[in-house]
Amino acid sequence: MTKTTLFTTSVTVDGGREGTAISADGNFTVDIAMPGTPRAKQMPEASNPEQLFAAGYAACFDSALQSVGKIERVSFDSKVTASVSLLMGEMHQYSLAVTLAVKGSGVDKETFETLVHKAHQMCPYSKAINGNVDVAFEIDVD
Repeated sequence: MTKTTLFTTSVTVDGGREGTAISADGNFTVDIAMPGTPRAKQMPEASNPEQLFAAGYAACFDSALQSVGKIERVSFDSKVTASVSLLMGEMHQYSLAVTLAVKGSGVDKETFETLVHKAHQMCPYSKAINGNVDVAFEIDVD
């Protein structure tokens, strides 16, 4: 299967979890601080890698969900909240866990659940972490 690159972006981080992230085009700059550290207390507006991942995953998943809706010809509104947890296991082995709270309106719950699971198969973030990160779903409709 041939793949076409739609775009490529890059962000450089200087200082790791206590640094700054700047995109190559200069449109994105964010200070980074680990919650609870002196830097985080000095810079309450600073983000952390888990927030940045959560933002990207939520945006990507919601777009995949809307794409699945178009393919299936189901119209609805949706909102995705990604909660990303940094975990530490034995021997300081770090990992992530994600909960995607997916809310829909204008669609019945059974249909929406089916669309959410199809979106999970389509979403590039879901594919990238498949088998490496536990992803739980909270699906709700109003």
